[in-house]
Amino acid sequence: MKLFNIIVALLALTLSACHSVEEYADNPRGNFEALWTTLDEHYCFFGEKGVDWDDVYLRYSPKINDKMTDEELFEVCATMLEELRDGHTNLSSSFDVSYYRRWWSDYPQNYDARLIEEHYFNFNYRQSGGFMYGILPENIGYINYSSFSSAIGEGNLDQVLYYLSTCDGLVFDVRDNGGGNLDNVGKIIARFITEPMLAGYIQHKTGPAHDAFSEPYPFYYEPAQQGRIMWGKPTAVLVNRSTFSAANNFVSIIRHLPNVSIVGSTTGGGGGMPFTSELPNGWGIRFSSAPILDPMGNQTEFGCEPSEGCSVDLDPVAALEGRDTMLDFAVALLLK
Repeated sequence: MKLFNIIVALLALTLSACHSVEEYADNPRGNFEALWTTLDEHYCFFGEKGVDWDDVYLRYSPKINDKMTDEELFEVCATMLEELRDGHTNLSSSFDVSYYRRWWSDYPQNYDARLIEEHYFNFNYRQSGGFMYGILPENIGYINYSSFSSAIGEGNLDQVLYYLSTCDGLVFDVRDNGGGNLDNVGKIIARFITEPMLAGYIQHKTGPAHDAFSEPYPFYYEPAQQGRIMWGKPTAVLVNRSTFSAANNFVSIIRHLPNVSIVGSTTGGGGGMPFTSELPNGWGIRFSSAPILDPMGNQTEFGCEPSEGCSVDLDPVAALEGRDTMLDFAVALLLK
């Protein structure tokens, strides 16, 4: 059973967990109450974030009045959601979408796509199924995967890995990868493993209490089918703070393979599966509702750290000279 299908089934349990759904009026007060209550009953990281949601209600509820405009209501609700410090939590209207940006905006970007395309490949790189790839002068393969929303077929993977098969190692770059389809995580991991692998655990809410969770439900990834091109050589996975959601999940799994090192800075996290709901006025609300744990049972909401001794940033002075210090570090590590 695919991970996506497992998550959909668990989320269906999450939002039908043992309590009735209250109806709210389509006015500022009703929409505010619906928003606060939906998060109160279904959001999954109150404990990890140290957020007192009742206190949040006491501070924001007095700001609501029946004469406020939609824009004013949106501003109050969006600011309230920022208390969760969660990049998976958004409020969507016809005129704006709220988004908590400080999970990445307070950190160095540590990535410049053109720097690699121009100075490492002279714009002579290949592209296939969401991958930008090529062979570096040191005979190290390089793959950049910018989004797990980009389709990657089994045939694409075979062609790319076959092309890189004579290389001595591989840099797999997921910097600035904001996530996407979790099924693509398993599809790529399958090329790095030769036996079934425990990939992590999922939990779902069992009731409205903030600590009402199911036991962790394990999920596994299988190796690619016989005849597919596999990769077993040393690999360095490049990450930055904007490695988020499904990309963060990918890092939390592949880091446990013996020939893989995580190089760069701590990822952005996003360890909860987002779900969407709707307010009485039609505004959409997206929020983290089901924690996804790593193979060791640890939360990854706050990100995954680089491997020991592999923490490195992009030096802006070196970048002006055409060097990506994070990529150079990864290549040197593989050459050892």
